[in-house]
Amino acid sequence: MVLHNFRFRGETQEINDQSRAEAPGKFIELSLGLSHYESSGDNSAQSVILIPGFSIPYYIWDPSFEALAQAGFHVVRYDLFGRGYSDRPDVVYDQELFIQQLSELIDALNLKLPVDLIGLSMGAPIALSFWIRHPNKVRKIGFIDPAGFPMKGTKLGKLLNIPFLGEWILSLFADKIILSELTKDFARPENFPTYVEMAKVQMTFAGYRRALLSTLRSGMLSNQVETYAILGQKDVPTLLIWGREDKLIPFTNSQKLLQAIPHAQFFAIDNAGHIPHYEDPQTVNPILVDFLSTA
Repeated sequence: MVLHNFRFRGETQEINDQSRAEAPGKFIELSLGLSHYESSGDNSAQSVILIPGFSIPYYIWDPSFEALAQAGFHVVRYDLFGRGYSDRPDVVYDQELFIQQLSELIDALNLKLPVDLIGLSMGAPIALSFWIRHPNKVRKIGFIDPAGFPMKGTKLGKLLNIPFLGEWILSLFADKIILSELTKDFARPENFPTYVEMAKVQMTFAGYRRALLSTLRSGMLSNQVETYAILGQKDVPTLLIWGREDKLIPFTNSQKLLQAIPHAQFFAIDNAGHIPHYEDPQTVNPILVDFLSTA
């Protein structure tokens, strides 16, 4: 449950025609609102969809987006509903919503099937769930530091799950909570001084905090190891990339995923945290290109 009429402090802007006109990328109408996306490369080539994680818009894929297009792929990245410049529909932000958004996006863009999916963090369970629902629409699937493993509950997490109290906490302390967590994305955050500043922009748009709370409360980050094991029983080319110094989803979980998906190609990235493709694109991009290019 999320209090839909709660107005969060600091959300001073609306996603509207003016904000969209000032945004990069493009917009496409889906059944629940406009989805913000960007594509690059020959649209007759193999389509690769880059799925972002819990809180950051599609710019999280900046280091890999054009690299994959230059390698010959048709690349699409997009903002999940409630993030970036995508709309904030007044619905529950659960797995069904994100599967529906991805499915409608593929149809609306008339992408050549089957597509390849690369999911980052929470984007991994979205990719996995979409494949389960539409196996014939997916050729290959890749995970980067995926979410979906047992996590030790924190006091803050329990408080955020309480209606009104969670809204009040994010209204008063969102900057401290969300922005401080973003520094944990990197093994060496000092090398990325503008990263947190970029994230502040979307926090001013109404609906962002509500979307995050609803996503948390819907269980999107809960244990999905058994669901990963379904993929392990199928002959679907699968890639796993994990930063050894991930402070958010521990590297040790990589062994749990490999037990669930024994055939996954696995690459551990040294000196990288939760978003290794961002921190070390020189290492990760060739891995992605090789995986996607191999017959």
